[in-house]
Amino acid sequence: MADVNMTDSNATGLPPGWEVRHSQSKNLPYYFNPTEKNSRWEPPSGTDIEKLKLYMARYHSTSGLVTDGAQAPGKIRALHLLVKHNQSRRPSSWREAEITRTKDEAMSIIQGYEDRIKRGEVSLGELALTESDCSSARKRGDLGYFARGDMQKEFEDAAFALKPGQISGVVDTASGLHLIERIE
Repeated sequence: MADVNMTDSNATGLPPGWEVRHSQSKNLPYYFNPTEKNSRWEPPSGTDIEKLKLYMARYHSTSGLVTDGAQAPGKIRALHLLVKHNQSRRPSSWREAEITRTKDEAMSIIQGYEDRIKRGEVSLGELALTESDCSSARKRGDLGYFARGDMQKEFEDAAFALKPGQISGVVDTASGLHLIERIE
């Protein structure tokens, strides 16, 4: 990142005064305004989302999948792609400060992604990088290892039903609509 000024709104797409910082505790980027001492996981109002997507994909994603070491007993590892809608429990994301699409519109979007993955045009991880409404997008949707009881029930049931390498159909949770790929 040597040549990129994290506060340069031309590079990040963020409004003036905002910058991208990295959370040590969550190992994820977030948005910070040092003048206002304001931080947030979702981009601030006035963000050029297309510029931000490109910036985040270039400077805040892994080149491959994140590895947490050996699998812990009873845990699996999965990637996911989340499409939120206006009925999601938190209808905002790093991509959009306010998500207004309907659940039907979100379903149409995620089914389009599912079709592209099935045709072999793109991997779930590649799509998650720029299209997922989850902050795990920066890690190609990698959620790391998790056990039963760590995720919402619908998500967990679908993820644990998959064999490594398999991808779920659309999974509906309070967070939104997901495609899940079990890795381990």
